[in-house]
Amino acid sequence: MKKIALVTFFLLAAGFLFAQQQNEIGATDPELLGIETAEQKLKWVSVDKFVHDGFWRSSMSSDEGYTTTRLFENPGSREKKPIEDEAELNIPDRYVLGTRVDFLRRGYSSFTIYPTRPLPIEGLTRTVTVRVAGRNFKHEMKLLIQDFFGRNYEISFDKTLAFSGWQMLTANIPMSVDGIRGVVQRNVHYNNQMGIKIMGFRIDCDPLEAMGSYYIYMDDLRAYTDLFAEHDRDEDDLPDGW
Repeated sequence: MKKIALVTFFLLAAGFLFAQQQNEIGATDPELLGIETAEQKLKWVSVDKFVHDGFWRSSMSSDEGYTTTRLFENPGSREKKPIEDEAELNIPDRYVLGTRVDFLRRGYSSFTIYPTRPLPIEGLTRTVTVRVAGRNFKHEMKLLIQDFFGRNYEISFDKTLAFSGWQMLTANIPMSVDGIRGVVQRNVHYNNQMGIKIMGFRIDCDPLEAMGSYYIYMDDLRAYTDLFAEHDRDEDDLPDGW
């Protein structure tokens, strides 16, 4: 009986010492911790301020309705807070993008707002935000993106358009775990290419409120991105694609 008790005691003591040793290694060994927290350069970047006339367009199915998109001068643009790095650059930002939808019938419908060319975001994007005046309709807006491999995805924003006045909508970009499945922003073989591209927005209309005319305004498209790999590139590296 005493032998069993002694063996049990030594096993428990050995397990405690092993666990303590593992905790100490995990707290000090960067290989076990991972380098993600150390190798980050997170910052806000401006993707588009909606100041170029004709750059953004819109469309919807012709049997559901028709759309019109144009720029408007926003009298409240002075209230916007610029990105820290742009605060002293005095970049003009007086316009917002407006889209009008005229429904031909009530029912399930959607329309898209898209740029004439995809908008690339430097670095590895964590979130995308945009200021929207939704006019208090229960429509839902999706962010349309393209990943490193050219695959298209739609990301839901954190709220519907059921609010009045201007509000900030946020879309969290999921990170691929294995670099193959999901939204892939970087491939280990090609460090000179990374990130996602914004392909536009899709608004899915609530069938009970898809009637008459609907107006939506957008402004200040931004991204919260990790620029560490962008600044850590080898300047002497040769670009592929020849």
